[in-house]
Amino acid sequence: MAVVARRFPVSASWHQVRRVGSRLSWGVADQGASSLTNFLLNIFVARTLGAEQFGAFTLAYVTYGFAINASRGLSIEPLLVRFSGTDMKTWRRAASGSTGTALLVGVVTGICALAAGIVMGGTTGLAFVGLGLMLPSLMLQDSWRYAFFAVGRGYQALINDVLWAVVEIPALLVLKATGHLNVFWFVLAWGAGAAVGSGAAVLQARTVPSLTRALSWLVTHRDLGPRFLLENCGGNSADTLRSYTVSSLLGVESVGYMQAANVLMGPFKILSFGVGMITIPDIAALMHRAPKKALQYCVAASIGMSALGALWTVALLMALPLGVGHLMLGSLWEKAYPLVLPTALTVLSGCAGSGASTGLHAMGAAKRSLRVALTTAAISLSLALAGALLGSMLITLYFVAAANWLGAVLSWLQLRVAMHETGTLGSGGRHRKPGTADPPASGFAENAADTPATGIAVSGPAPAGSYGRQARQATPQVPRPGEETS
Repeated sequence: MAVVARRFPVSASWHQVRRVGSRLSWGVADQGASSLTNFLLNIFVARTLGAEQFGAFTLAYVTYGFAINASRGLSIEPLLVRFSGTDMKTWRRAASGSTGTALLVGVVTGICALAAGIVMGGTTGLAFVGLGLMLPSLMLQDSWRYAFFAVGRGYQALINDVLWAVVEIPALLVLKATGHLNVFWFVLAWGAGAAVGSGAAVLQARTVPSLTRALSWLVTHRDLGPRFLLENCGGNSADTLRSYTVSSLLGVESVGYMQAANVLMGPFKILSFGVGMITIPDIAALMHRAPKKALQYCVAASIGMSALGALWTVALLMALPLGVGHLMLGSLWEKAYPLVLPTALTVLSGCAGSGASTGLHAMGAAKRSLRVALTTAAISLSLALAGALLGSMLITLYFVAAANWLGAVLSWLQLRVAMHETGTLGSGGRHRKPGTADPPASGFAENAADTPATGIAVSGPAPAGSYGRQARQATPQVPRPGEETS
């Protein structure tokens, strides 16, 4: 029987390139706007409030970082994995539960921050009291950003972040002009911008966060949320502990030089974070349409980001001695310059493993991605301690880079195993005895009966993107397009 090869028009391929390019542009633009706003906020607070109050603000900002990692693990990443590219009715229902979960995390962490602020008192206590009041808004606004990218509306995320800046910047200037030079008011101004952005997002999305659905969301996605929570917070904790360890052994100045080298990679990190906003939704969608193409997408993403990172590194190493270093870092640049290469190698390891890590997240293989993250964090912290004990900043950073490259290799190995287990790579899939029914897709719910979170149930072989426990039912019901199960 003759096989006729289907030819796809060039216009279709060009349309796909334009679509991906558009999503990438919105992702980079939004991340750039968000990062620039936070950078300007830190500079303004440091210049206006002085060292003590800026230190208090920094502690509050670090706490905000932990809270946002927790929120993303429980609310955002399950949304990106399981609801990317869905119809608007399904997305609105999912977004209501996801943003409601982020709001719940904000309320819980806000209460903790308020209690901590009251106990601590003083300048730091004021910063934490302000943070406690604003954490619900800060968590909610961040969740809306990613929800918009999940449905392919990156421009709405950018509009929302710009609106935040439009509120925040004048509020800070008014505080300075009226003499309210206090870290408490500055934190409130920062959170006020997020509160306005959260309210505007409700109008943009035409749905509201639901605390009732948040509880259902946590239960339905209990196979992903807690693991993503540990993965996000585990890596963040390792970085923090490494900084404290190095500072205690090599001095606070050494951490400053390391951070200076890290700042030089900032522009490239903005690009990589922007790319990350679109890769999980795109790969999650490909896992259902063309699983093998999803693997190619993961490989291409890693190669592309690694190539861009290498170009940025070479440009830095050439430009810094020509006056750019002094322009960016002042007197710090000479001692920071030797640290640029090992710092860049660490960043490049993240690029090399990003495709595999994103693939694991898109498949919902939270257990495997968590294993990689915790293993890498433990090795990185151990090697950093060894380098610090040797008394060398340079050796410490090279050791950290080596640990992260090992983590990149582990990510690809875990992705390969996950794809074999789901049958994406063909012969590695699970085999069934002749005559048995095809297992239902299980990646979007604990079993076929738990489909209210997505409104989608399918029969037949499980797609590569579904990585979870097999459903107990052999023949689930198949709803009509757009129909939601109860």
